[in-house]
Amino acid sequence: MSVAMEDWPRRHRISVDEYHRMAESGLFAPDARVELIDGEIIDMPPMGSPHAGNVSQLDTLLHRAVGDRALIRCQLPIQVGDWSEPQPDLVLVATRESFYKEHHPTEHETLLAIEVSESTLDFDLRRKKALYARQGIREYWVVDVGNHRLHVFRSPAGADYQEASAADRPGTQDISALPGISIDLSSIF
Repeated sequence: MSVAMEDWPRRHRISVDEYHRMAESGLFAPDARVELIDGEIIDMPPMGSPHAGNVSQLDTLLHRAVGDRALIRCQLPIQVGDWSEPQPDLVLVATRESFYKEHHPTEHETLLAIEVSESTLDFDLRRKKALYARQGIREYWVVDVGNHRLHVFRSPAGADYQEASAADRPGTQDISALPGISIDLSSIF
């Protein structure tokens, strides 16, 4: 079998299983901030104070709004297909008595993924949005710290979402996977 020269150079994609084996064998520094996106290991930038503050505030607001109707995970991995294990800033997942001790939540168990974006806005609005849509993540929010804007994406279809909106003053936001649950975001900016 021959490969045409135009197909080179090719990237070697890493599966979630290979990624886990790499971590278990100590190939990553203990304090490494990385995630696996479409088979590529991505370095996550250091977190600035505005980013960290927004994550903490959203975590508190989500706990108040959601109660025990979903689990809230903060900067923990979800497995999205065989080639991706992102670590959204916040994610709502279906409740489980095991608290996902046996596996990371999958795209089917993910109700809402939230990225707080201070230095990775383009990546979050393009590559992560396409990944989440392709894998069927029902709802995705991007909190744009620099521009004080909330981007909301719902109803995945292919590599995009059918519903998209952006608000400079987000106000109260419904969580579509949890009927009757909304969160007041008016204080986040």
